[in-house]
Amino acid sequence: MAVQTDPSDVAKTAAVRGRDGNPPVGQHGGNKRRVGIGAAPYLLMVPALAVTAVFLGYPLVKNAMLSFQNLNMGQLIQHVTEWNGFQNYQDILTGEDFWKVTLRTIVFTGVNVALIMLLGTLIGLLLARLGKKMRLALMLGLVLAWAMPIVASSTVYQWLFASRFGVVNYVLDQLGWHAMADYNWTGSQFSTFFVVTLMIVWGSIPFVAINLYAATTTIPRELYEAASLDGAGPWKSFTSVTMPFLRPFLYATTFLEVIWVFKAFPQIYIINGGGPNRLTETLPIYAFVEGVGNQHYGMGAAISLLTILIMLGLTAYYLRIVLKQEEDEL
Repeated sequence: MAVQTDPSDVAKTAAVRGRDGNPPVGQHGGNKRRVGIGAAPYLLMVPALAVTAVFLGYPLVKNAMLSFQNLNMGQLIQHVTEWNGFQNYQDILTGEDFWKVTLRTIVFTGVNVALIMLLGTLIGLLLARLGKKMRLALMLGLVLAWAMPIVASSTVYQWLFASRFGVVNYVLDQLGWHAMADYNWTGSQFSTFFVVTLMIVWGSIPFVAINLYAATTTIPRELYEAASLDGAGPWKSFTSVTMPFLRPFLYATTFLEVIWVFKAFPQIYIINGGGPNRLTETLPIYAFVEGVGNQHYGMGAAISLLTILIMLGLTAYYLRIVLKQEEDEL
């Protein structure tokens, strides 16, 4: 005699058991699995965090410890640790030199970043307009400039702006500016900063230009066609179509350039060592000269930590402005 089975009972049984015939994992097991999956990204970050702690965190802690010591060559030779508390910070913050160098560094950074972003943006937009062959040639030149080591490019600029046998003075003399034949480009604060700024801007433009060109390739062409149908000219198309797509890139690139220019060291030090009369010292040069040059290692460590704090403050202020602008746009 056959027994009839209610289809609803079969459905209930199938729902209770899994596809393999075993009961499904209970709620407690499911929570464990979700916790394991949620912890996986943090576990993957452990190697990177460990490397950062070893190669960045440890030197930073040691530098902070040095900033509270009176450490010079005598203490190093005798292996003596002389703690002096906040005396290094007090001497730095109550002196005039630190604040002059800080203001100089901020102005120097602002001028360089403004020139880098302006010229880099223009060249990036030019790359988007050029044909394939001209674009390839220009990008090749940008990549070569970007790939040149800083020490090598600084040496080339020393040769270009040499007072007696420099190419720049020779060309200016041939063009009629005979007073520039033996001009010393590193003899004054303004001319030294001019050479350094030219070198930093030249080396930074490729990064901005190439990345901005890459950003322009993501803009749909249909938007330009729609703008032209609405009667928008080149400037209107740029402000209404191009800029909204490039604005996040410009914010991020400006942030990176501020950090890169603020901590620029070899360009200034190789050209003139912060001279003449220490008038072109920025905070990284100032920390090096006071710490290594004058053998006041604790003082140099304190200046370097204050430099980090100032840079963090400037970047935090910039990020605050960017986030506020994005909120206003929304």
